[in-house]
Amino acid sequence: MEISNLSLPAANRFASEYLKQTEAVTPFFHYTYNKPDVYRERLEELASRDYPRERLAAHIESYMSRFGESEETLKSIEKLKRPESAVVIGGQQAGILTGPLYTIHKAISIIRLAELEESRLGVPVVPVFWIAGEDHDYDEVNHLFVPAENSMEKWIFPQKTVGKKMVTDIEIDRDLCGAWVSNLIAHFGETGYTKELVKVIEHSLEAHSSFTDFFAALVLCLFKDSGLLIVDSGNRELRQLESEKFEAIIQSHAEISESLISQQEEIQKQGFTNTIEAAKNSANLFYYDSGLEERILLEYDPSEERFTGKNRSVVFTKEELLLIAREEPFRLSNNVVTRPLMQEWLFPVLAFIGGPGEIAYWAELKQVFEHFGMKMPPIVPRLNITILERPVEVDIQELGLDIAEAIIRGTATEEERFLSSLRNHELEEAFARAKVEILRQYEGLVGKAAGSAPGLLPLMKKNEAIVLAQVSFLERKLEEAVRLKHKAILDKFARVNLALRPEGSPQERIWNIVYYLNKYGLDFVARLSDLEYEFDGKHKLVRI
Repeated sequence: MEISNLSLPAANRFASEYLKQTEAVTPFFHYTYNKPDVYRERLEELASRDYPRERLAAHIESYMSRFGESEETLKSIEKLKRPESAVVIGGQQAGILTGPLYTIHKAISIIRLAELEESRLGVPVVPVFWIAGEDHDYDEVNHLFVPAENSMEKWIFPQKTVGKKMVTDIEIDRDLCGAWVSNLIAHFGETGYTKELVKVIEHSLEAHSSFTDFFAALVLCLFKDSGLLIVDSGNRELRQLESEKFEAIIQSHAEISESLISQQEEIQKQGFTNTIEAAKNSANLFYYDSGLEERILLEYDPSEERFTGKNRSVVFTKEELLLIAREEPFRLSNNVVTRPLMQEWLFPVLAFIGGPGEIAYWAELKQVFEHFGMKMPPIVPRLNITILERPVEVDIQELGLDIAEAIIRGTATEEERFLSSLRNHELEEAFARAKVEILRQYEGLVGKAAGSAPGLLPLMKKNEAIVLAQVSFLERKLEEAVRLKHKAILDKFARVNLALRPEGSPQERIWNIVYYLNKYGLDFVARLSDLEYEFDGKHKLVRI
């Protein structure tokens, strides 16, 4: 593998400005992520705060024991207990078979930045991956995309769920999943690495029944020697650690919403669109109804001084909700506003690894953090990686394409320019004239027949449409003949587009890691992770 840098814009304007650290966005953050001494400055702030290190480490050790102990994992747990240690953290939903490639990129970013800053700072820095297991949007995690000729097909895992279950609480139908995975691997085709890959997936599936545990098992297999720690935000035992902080959120629900809206107004003044849907009376918490098996978003009704769900599906006084936080915290879960707060209360966060969307929504939380007397951690853009296979690179060279343009916009413009160069403009004009002449001739016939045989007019119009359709059919056939003649070149455009800009999206949002594991081996991720990365905001092009 070989790595090189490209200067590409981010997926949204706010994140692009953040990569350049312009004055339009820097006021919305407490730290400049690429400032030389930013992490030493952050360590000083962390030293002034208390964390439940022992309880947290014990929980993580208990949770991760189900995946088998490793020496590196145990070392990371011991590091977390040390009072001077810090963590680099990031999270993602538990996508089937790890979901889109950016999940892998995020894990690599967490691990590599932790290693880098541990060596620079001389203190233990632990990589932590936060699984968003409390999310209930199953449709976002139950599918992946696979290449099929010149497009990507969406393969949906066929297991159904009812209601808004947290992903953590979804039990996988092992037989159904096993058959689905077998069909998927067969679609990719057997290689010298297929049997080992299938064995790993089958073992993870047999050993773990929940959606999030299956996800975690695969991630830990791919990063087994990294010391990566994993937490599941939907785990009941973790919620016990969060009990006191749920109380703080309930007590300050109004101030949290006011701080969020105030910060959003500041961002709007700079011409940016807000990403968090803010409601003045939001409690920024969900209540989990075990009877309905779904999460219910809570709001505060000031007229009744009650916390309620939609259509008053649940109603609590403040005292009742505080009692739930103390005695049954597993019934509460965070939303997009309070999840970062909870993460900050639990972990000594040296840096948070975020994607373009996360960078934009963290900017809206600055005043929320300040309300609780905290600074947001340095928000570090995750590594944006595009994998370039050798055959695709050959196609790019032969077509004379610019790799950066192909990653940003795909090949449609260049392909259309190529097709335009093949057009026989005289022939196109002849077809256009023929259609105009046919219309003129039929117009004359209709005019003459209107008086003598008006009953034939519908038949004449139908006949006119048939003749025009036949001319258009011949025109299309000639176009198809030209495409067939140049099929080899057009296929190259399609292959490049499929590899780098599938379905009009970045590669990392569509492709899944299983394709590469099947083709290049289970150590593919380890080799990808071992490359020399700089957190400089540049796009990483990896040639394989």
